[in-house]
Amino acid sequence: MAKRKVVYVCQNCGAESPKWIGKCPSCKEWNSYQEEIIAPVNVKTEVGIPETERRPRLINSIDVDDKKRVATSISELDRLLGGGMVSGSLILLGGEPGVGKSTLALQIALLLEKSTVLYVSGEESEEQISLRAKRLRKSNSNCYVLGETELGNILAHANNIDPNLIIVDSIQTISTTLLESSAGSVSQIRECAAMLLKYAKTTGIPVLLIGHITKDGSLAGPKVLEHIVDVVLYFEGDNNYVYRILRSVKNRFGSTTEIGIFEMMESGLREISNPSEMFINQHDELLSGIAIAATLDGVRPFIIETQALVSSAVYGTPQRSTTGFDIRRLNMLLAVLEKRAGFRLGAKDVFLNIAGGLRVTDPAIDMAIMASILSSNLDIPIPKDTCFAGEAGLSGELRPVSHISQRIKEAAKMGFKKIYVSKFHKEMDVKSPGIEIVKVGKIEHLVRSLFS
Repeated sequence: MAKRKVVYVCQNCGAESPKWIGKCPSCKEWNSYQEEIIAPVNVKTEVGIPETERRPRLINSIDVDDKKRVATSISELDRLLGGGMVSGSLILLGGEPGVGKSTLALQIALLLEKSTVLYVSGEESEEQISLRAKRLRKSNSNCYVLGETELGNILAHANNIDPNLIIVDSIQTISTTLLESSAGSVSQIRECAAMLLKYAKTTGIPVLLIGHITKDGSLAGPKVLEHIVDVVLYFEGDNNYVYRILRSVKNRFGSTTEIGIFEMMESGLREISNPSEMFINQHDELLSGIAIAATLDGVRPFIIETQALVSSAVYGTPQRSTTGFDIRRLNMLLAVLEKRAGFRLGAKDVFLNIAGGLRVTDPAIDMAIMASILSSNLDIPIPKDTCFAGEAGLSGELRPVSHISQRIKEAAKMGFKKIYVSKFHKEMDVKSPGIEIVKVGKIEHLVRSLFS
């Protein structure tokens, strides 16, 4: 009988130690070491994984045809994946609790009506999943539901059913008898992911894994889990808002600069094909402190609304508050406005909000933020048909931004008549009629053009 070995493994980075230590020397995390039992098992192959003979092949003799893809019937997800799920790929979907990971996975299983899907749940019973499927008002007669946490049994059922897609919810609840450590430990997650990867590559069946998110916002389990899988998707969103963003962090078969936007409804997730309409509020009258920005997330342009409120400071220290924007960059923009444009904002409270619950890091939003702050400070509204796209420099210049042509075309499509951009753009291939392009070089030029 093989001798049992006890090691202490960091649950954050996977580093091992023969004894317990308080602080991990690898990732510097405190109290992250847990005891795990490793017992080597002499087995020829893993349970449930078929053995096939593979021989080396000449690269020129391999018929690729871009690998057969499985369309999910969700256009936002298919576009994010590069046209669908590649056969034999291992996809990891991560997100915070309650964001809608299981809902999205179940919608995929129910929409694939012509495909056989095996939905494995280690967190919910078959009855609970059936109730959620009825709430989504969708049905798939070829969708099998399995409440199981032992990987060997899961693969055995998969061999009997021969599905076109396997969904595992979640990888932290799955364990294998080859290891004696508990489910959710580093060794179990790493071993189960490796066995599922081998099964996917051997059979050509795509596998979708759902992963938990730790308190610091990263995927639970070792970082090696993200290296094992082919695609890593993050599902982001705030429970106070109905919008969800699906972001590609890693994709071996497509681009990582795409995002998909969904709206959480009672009947499930609804994909947003034109997000610009959702992030612009309609007002009956002109209001000061509102400016529209033509922003870009990855390679997808959309129009968002920035809201600013400037008021006299009631207390001794002026307040600076932001929602959806970096407060340090707001302080920099306020300093530039005071130094280069002559506006005394140091003794005033400034509040900034990005409408729709989005968090924007695109520097092209700088011009719209400064315009909204000045509009609130002067109490002069900005016309509804005007938007902005430009980055602010510390010397007061307005710098050019990337993909300006796409931003202008998106603004023209949304019905805007005027857009302010930097005059330092060398070339702009814009053929969209009906929009006036105003080029400005400094902040004072923008102020005179808007409020003179």
